[in-house]
Amino acid sequence: MARIESLDSGEKPPEAIKGLYKHYQKLTSDSLQTDLHILDFRRGLSHGQQVAVKDVDRVLASTIDAACSHLDGFKNQEPLSSNLDVQIYEAEDLPGLRIIPSLIPEKAQRILLSKLLHRDLADPRHKTNVHLHHVLPYHATLPETVSPSGTATASFFNMSPDSSEQFSPLDAKVHKYLTVSQFLYRKLHWVTLGCQYNWTEKKYPVDQPPKFPEDIAGFVRTLFPNMTPEAAILNVYNPGDTLNVHRDVSENSDSGLVSISIGCDGIFVIGVDAEDGDEPKCRVLRLRSGDAVFMSGQARFAWHGVSQIIRDTCPELMRDWPAKAESEDLGHDCDGSYYAWRGWMSSKRINLNIRQMHD
Repeated sequence: MARIESLDSGEKPPEAIKGLYKHYQKLTSDSLQTDLHILDFRRGLSHGQQVAVKDVDRVLASTIDAACSHLDGFKNQEPLSSNLDVQIYEAEDLPGLRIIPSLIPEKAQRILLSKLLHRDLADPRHKTNVHLHHVLPYHATLPETVSPSGTATASFFNMSPDSSEQFSPLDAKVHKYLTVSQFLYRKLHWVTLGCQYNWTEKKYPVDQPPKFPEDIAGFVRTLFPNMTPEAAILNVYNPGDTLNVHRDVSENSDSGLVSISIGCDGIFVIGVDAEDGDEPKCRVLRLRSGDAVFMSGQARFAWHGVSQIIRDTCPELMRDWPAKAESEDLGHDCDGSYYAWRGWMSSKRINLNIRQMHD
């Protein structure tokens, strides 16, 4: 029997971890930049951090290219990795917490955004937080004109930001009508893929789930061969948003969790319960666009949360999405169709958290 079955999804986190989380909620961006308790691999590690975090492995450049080949935007294109392997780090006091800075190439990040936020968000089988109180107008997601290739990709971004189409409340006495701008800019917080997690009951339904997107599964499985992607939660953050300290223990599997960050930087707090009266073991990470975290072993059951989203940190190549980036020709995912939404990603952090459901 998996150890995860002995854990309670409703248990409250230790006070020490909650206190650390709240501390980093309050810090300014300048304080975050100079705080040497934060593991920030692109800033560089202090001597003490270099001792506490070890280089344990590499992701080969050929593996990254093989993963990207699962995404349509990279078939028959030049390799993206520049023949550079990517280092994998592990915190010695949190065995199984593997941090992989700059794993996902920037072009692959844009393609992932298009897969997840055009195609998958517009799929009625994938539930969102907005479904709890509103009916989503999926009929309005098809483009008014078909692309030169003859395809018509459904997307809420096909709607004009000024569209009069409304998201009707399930109970108009309690909730107001929403516009597509309100939905995409502020109200959308999460989307579920594959097995559809019930946030109210904190469990997965017994119904047959929609199939996990094959291209995303192939991409993730190539990079993380020790787990099978079966469910995912796509979190959409704005500056000021947080994710409370929790642990993911509703699955029937001890297989590791994969977390991929795109967009603005986030402050990620993670820790495990104390043993024999000791203080909990905690780490604070600054996760940047393209970084990945793999929570396995002891860290699979760790408490974790997002204390803060740092504004004005979205990389230039991601900033204009879903419109075409000014600096580069990026292919089919960023034509002129979405110009009205240009800059939507500039204030966003997108986190894709993937897990295996069953051993």
